[in-house]
Amino acid sequence: MPETSCPCGQGEYAQCCQPLHTVQAKAQSAEQLMRSRYSAFARHEIDYIVQTTALGQQQALDVPAIANWSKSNQWLRLEVVQADENLDKTHAQVEFKAHYHDGKQAHVHHEVSHFVKQNGAWFFLDPTTGLQITMKQPCICGSGKKFKQCCAQYL
Repeated sequence: MPETSCPCGQGEYAQCCQPLHTVQAKAQSAEQLMRSRYSAFARHEIDYIVQTTALGQQQALDVPAIANWSKSNQWLRLEVVQADENLDKTHAQVEFKAHYHDGKQAHVHHEVSHFVKQNGAWFFLDPTTGLQITMKQPCICGSGKKFKQCCAQYL
């Protein structure tokens, strides 16, 4: 892949994911955010990974582990299997396969990711943070709703 190509496979990096990584633009869909997060892993843009995770989950992220996973793999290509942008008014899901090589063999990370839109911006709902949250607490996405009435069904 030429250096100017975007890791997400959608064109030139400068017109594709770079404006999102440099906060010059916001993702207009959950799929676009997911693609930009894949590119961030490929380009080691760890701050972007953190900033695009649901606001209430960011402090629980294992940032050193994220950075290590990003840097210890060669990111080969992204395959979007399907995107459902309208689970409800503020939630979406994207199924994808991230192809990478760990230095010994090729792997495929196959995932169905969930996203939430708050204040005009899309965020990733990370199912691995291990936050201990009850159904009656405010939602991790910052919507002001109770967790059980918002993102709980997607985690």
